[in-house]
Amino acid sequence: MKTKAVRLYGVNDLRLEEFELPPIKDDEILAHIVSDSICMSTHKAAIQGPAHKRVPKDVAQNPVIVGHEFCGQLVEVGAKWKDQFSPGDKFTIQPALNYKGSLAAPGYSYKYIGGDATYVIIPPEVMEMGCLLKYSGEAFFYGSLAEPVSCIIGAFHAQYHTMSGSYVHEMGIVPGGYLAILAGAGPMGLGAIDYAIHCDRKPRLVVVTDIDEARLARAAEILSPEYAKEAGVELHYVNTGKIDNPVEYLKGFTGGEGFDDVFVFAPVRSVVEMADRLLARDGCLNFFAGPTDPAFSAELNFYNVHYMSTHVVGTSGGNTDDMIEALDMMGSGKINPAAMVTHIGGLDAVAETVLNLPNIKGGKKLIYTNKSMPLVAIEDFYKLGQTDKFYADLADIMKRNGYLWCAEAERYVLENAKDI
Repeated sequence: MKTKAVRLYGVNDLRLEEFELPPIKDDEILAHIVSDSICMSTHKAAIQGPAHKRVPKDVAQNPVIVGHEFCGQLVEVGAKWKDQFSPGDKFTIQPALNYKGSLAAPGYSYKYIGGDATYVIIPPEVMEMGCLLKYSGEAFFYGSLAEPVSCIIGAFHAQYHTMSGSYVHEMGIVPGGYLAILAGAGPMGLGAIDYAIHCDRKPRLVVVTDIDEARLARAAEILSPEYAKEAGVELHYVNTGKIDNPVEYLKGFTGGEGFDDVFVFAPVRSVVEMADRLLARDGCLNFFAGPTDPAFSAELNFYNVHYMSTHVVGTSGGNTDDMIEALDMMGSGKINPAAMVTHIGGLDAVAETVLNLPNIKGGKKLIYTNKSMPLVAIEDFYKLGQTDKFYADLADIMKRNGYLWCAEAERYVLENAKDI
């Protein structure tokens, strides 16, 4: 079986290649990938190469397939797994395997599995760890978004709080509490807002900050304060770039108390330090954004750590339970991560997109791995449609669906875009 895939060979060295996959073993599964959404973590792996903690040191001799937010269908199932899986099953994967304490993960560490490919071989450890998850949704792209949504869910579950006089840690955000999402108008921030509004431990107040007015406006249009109010949550969007004393201003929403839970969605020192100053007693700061600089640091107030019990957690992904929760919430319609998607492309757009990801504005870049397409912003469909019927049709579909990527648009791409 031949596959086409984007493979990492070293620092900034990504190559789209066609090569032969070996026959599967009895404990492996052959799968067809349909969609993959590109994560900033893949960019970090590409620019760091073998220095990245998940990338093998010998990647130059044994290149790995990149991409870990993928969805597809099973093609051939090895004998060991035939009682659990069947050809034709839709699937997604929890890439954080945690197999025997290893950091190895699909999309970072394996020769034959990663999201930016047409066909892959799923190794036995994925099934052994319960990380191959059946997916019953209509659109493949939701299966791709399950992984980033699970990272958000995992961050909310990783929060913890205490009670005076007790050493017991209660996990999760404070129900009915005050929550802030800093630098939160990007794709992952949108997912966090959506989850905060609809989760079982929803806060009473959510304040979202950013310094990009266009991103804030888009966020407020997609997840409006009025919409949040219907769910019992008070939601505010704040451009802190226009405020002289943002800490004092933001604390004003809490009556000066501060926030129980503060999430940091950008690896920026000033944002981390502002988050620290926003914490209430027993406040928990979640450093969600992963830096590329191994020496990244910020100052924290340890007086408040000692006397106010403020504390910090960091999360770099969700677990399988988080991913199952993501799939369940998407399937039931409680959350809709489609707003995270702002660009569409084909497999031949992956390498350039990954390497330039920080410079491409917008949210998630969704790749249809069996198609040849440049990376195009959804907002540009109408303009391109003036001379290209393909994009004109997509623009019409988007208009009918509130300008959010959707199953109808995906079907059109799969049926009409040029094959890779």
